[in-house]
Amino acid sequence: MALYLYETVPNEADKQDPGALVARLGEALTAAGAEVIESQVTRGAAHVFTVAEVADGAPAPELAGAVGAASVSAPAQVRVVGADLADIKAARPEAGYLVEWDLPAEIDMESYLTRKKANAPKYADVPEVSFLRTYVREDTLKCLCFYDAPDEDAVVRARDAVSTPITRLHELV
Repeated sequence: MALYLYETVPNEADKQDPGALVARLGEALTAAGAEVIESQVTRGAAHVFTVAEVADGAPAPELAGAVGAASVSAPAQVRVVGADLADIKAARPEAGYLVEWDLPAEIDMESYLTRKKANAPKYADVPEVSFLRTYVREDTLKCLCFYDAPDEDAVVRARDAVSTPITRLHELV
């Protein structure tokens, strides 16, 4: 099975009711044979991040224009890091914050995974923050890291602890 990330910018109507957009995304993906793993909405409904699983060898569904949003990115293949996909499916854990990191060109998948493994124990230095999971794009353009934390400052401290920058920080609703 392959995982794909869809980044959606809601239109003005969907910003008022992002749940309807999430439902349409789910319906379109399910109709195309994909399973929605999760959809996360940022505060103010500026963005919706959806991860879906597609059967190996099956094409990732294209959603641009299919759900009425202002825009939906082309599907980007991702892998989950720091959590087991079966556990995510079973618990559907909620996150409070999402960090996007636009990875530097010199970081390939192997160096990213090595870095992640080496730095992960440093999260213990910020016990009020729980790192939940990361989706890293297979093309290593970016990763999305999910956290449970009391506030944005705590997320920043956690990222500092693991010596990893923040490109964009979103509170999730």
